[in-house]
Amino acid sequence: MRSLPSYVLVTAAYNEERLIEQAIGSILSQTILPAKWVIVSDASTDSTDDIVRRYAAEHDFIQLYRISEDHARNFAAQVNAINRGLSLLETTDYDFVGNIDADITLEPEYFAQLLERFRQNPQLGLGGGAIYERSGDGSFVERPGNSVTSVAHGCQLFRRECFRAMGAAYLPLPYGGPDTHAEIMARMNRWQVTSFPDLKVFHHRRTGSVGGVLRGWFRQGKMDYSLGTLPLFEFFKLLRRTVMKPYFIGSMARLAGFLDSYWHREGRAIPDNVVVYFRREQRQRMVSLFRAD
Repeated sequence: MRSLPSYVLVTAAYNEERLIEQAIGSILSQTILPAKWVIVSDASTDSTDDIVRRYAAEHDFIQLYRISEDHARNFAAQVNAINRGLSLLETTDYDFVGNIDADITLEPEYFAQLLERFRQNPQLGLGGGAIYERSGDGSFVERPGNSVTSVAHGCQLFRRECFRAMGAAYLPLPYGGPDTHAEIMARMNRWQVTSFPDLKVFHHRRTGSVGGVLRGWFRQGKMDYSLGTLPLFEFFKLLRRTVMKPYFIGSMARLAGFLDSYWHREGRAIPDNVVVYFRREQRQRMVSLFRAD
């Protein structure tokens, strides 16, 4: 019997030669190392594979898996790559399984502290840290959109029983949002979802151009619709986010994406019962917001 809980990780990487090495160094610095870490190179054309191979030769728990076949570059591609990696872990003995993005780094005690939170709360099914991003002066600051009830896709860690209950895989979605879907499924199966602000996850990806940012917000609006977000809930959420960069225009771009999908009555990629549950949660949150003390 193991004296310490074990965890396994999957990372999807596409042309990550600039960032993957520091991500690997971050995991190697952990005081509790993963039992297995599958890094899936999604048909990378740069030196990503060579970097991962070099570390895999030195550390038995690191495994490179390469996807070579041609496929569309969309939001489903990353999820499919992650699921490929997860399938390679089916015969591995572990207690927790996590997705880690290739562009983040963690403090050495991150997983030791996160595993302790799971030990303290047997109902915690999905946990992770809070995203910190580089500010204008070069320092890392907490991302404004962080929430203690939501765990960012790039640092989600599941209790094995929770992950099995939700199908043991991420759901590929056309506009993104597999992390949100995973959270909904975890709560539907009576598990708690918690992000811990004191566990810092440093995100190193540079923000794109203004045009790219606005396209991203527009896509997020379509994502919100595809997940079944209530229109009134979307309005209140975007009202709150008008203070985040790119401020008002970002919220308007996200609203435009939501309304575009709403106008065209686009289909949703998640089951109706999941939409019903998600909307029930949103109604409860809106009621609690306006309920008198």
